Amino acid sequence: MRQASSTEVRRQDTREKIELGGLIAKAGLRYEKRAVLLGALIELGQRLKADDAERMRLAAIGATAFGHDAK
Repeated sequence: MRQASSTEVRRQDTREKIELGGLIAKAGLRYEKRAVLLGALIELGQRLKADDAERMRLAAIGATAFGHDAK
């Protein structure tokens, strides 16, 4: 039972990582250096904590980009 639970947790973790990698690719950053990506994400995290308006602005951009997938 414990092994089945552990396997499911690993599967979910793997799926999440694949989805996050897909976001990087969708944003056009696939070939960017890892240090640049990590730095950008760290800075973004700091901005989002400090500015709800920025969070909403970026969410709107993202929602629009996801909407283009359906077309």
